[in-house]
Amino acid sequence: MERSYRPKPLKQSPRSRIVALMGPVGLTERIVQRLMAILLLSVLAGTAGWLPSQAASVDEQAYLTAHGRLEQELAHLTRSTGGTVGIAAIHIESGRRVSLHGGERFPMASTYKVPIAVQLLTRVEKGEVRLDQMVEVKASDLHLGTGTLTGLLNQPGVILSVRNLLELMLVVSDNSATDLLLRLAGGPEAVTSRLRELGITGIDVSRSTLQMIADRSGFDLPPEEDWTLETLQNLETKASDDSRRAARRRFEADRRDTSTPDAMVLLLERIYHGSLLKPETTDLLLGIMSRCRTGEGRLKGLLPPKTAVAHKTGTFAGSVVDDVGILTLPDGGGHVAVAVFMKSPEADDAESERAIAHISRAIYDFFLFHP
Repeated sequence: MERSYRPKPLKQSPRSRIVALMGPVGLTERIVQRLMAILLLSVLAGTAGWLPSQAASVDEQAYLTAHGRLEQELAHLTRSTGGTVGIAAIHIESGRRVSLHGGERFPMASTYKVPIAVQLLTRVEKGEVRLDQMVEVKASDLHLGTGTLTGLLNQPGVILSVRNLLELMLVVSDNSATDLLLRLAGGPEAVTSRLRELGITGIDVSRSTLQMIADRSGFDLPPEEDWTLETLQNLETKASDDSRRAARRRFEADRRDTSTPDAMVLLLERIYHGSLLKPETTDLLLGIMSRCRTGEGRLKGLLPPKTAVAHKTGTFAGSVVDDVGILTLPDGGGHVAVAVFMKSPEADDAESERAIAHISRAIYDFFLFHP
């Protein structure tokens, strides 16, 4: 870059500047005026150094005031559900955050598919699993719960790639695909071990989705060789109301397959930063999460149209309503990792989803207007 030449002004001593300012005066008066001028310069110098810090202090105080109001608003929104709600959010670029019950454990439900994906893709990067590796879907692999495989396939015989299964797990929350990928990831212990290696202690992955459903619904699984979709559906249907209620209480108090909001947000933040996976693998994971089709009324429910959200939901009807993900703010405003976990809500699922939408919008607006 070229710069135009500007001659440097001749230096004046402090004395000559003061004399030039004061003009010719008597000796005594000149001394007094010189002292006054030095005092004035000192005050001005001190003021020049004080003003920026005062402005920063005012800005920080305004931020803290707004942050306190956000916390109050989030607490108000959670009361409408009648359940326990945990919230954590971090503006990834600035590190500013907000948390409500952020250190409390909550059932992850299907949001636990995010850490499963991280461990699976870690194995892909190590060459232990390939994305184009083909996996046969057997009869015993068709499990209960949401998704496409169980809903469309009455008979085995389908072969899908790991990439296909990853899409099914994260986009439509397919439980059959999830349990197949959990096996390829090395099992629940391998997922949790990977999280510990990363310094994330607030997330535990402990069971397959099928085992979680059985524990939550109050029935015992038969030996794996006896698993068929029909058998599993019959066992779920025949569970008594009493066993279901008791199972629900045990499930919500169980530490297995739980996360704190703070830990999940930390995982999302580190995924976005690319510190867990290679750049191309990170882009793959976030790209798939951005196409998630479940929970449209949760984190995304009240955000401006076309807001980019890479997220994953989790649900046990009437018991657990979750959504976790990364929101993109407009006009280069950065990204916000958000986790909202809800357990034992008194509101129905639709009202609970609406509460999550309001929580998400409050967080979105806060970080948009207080960058």
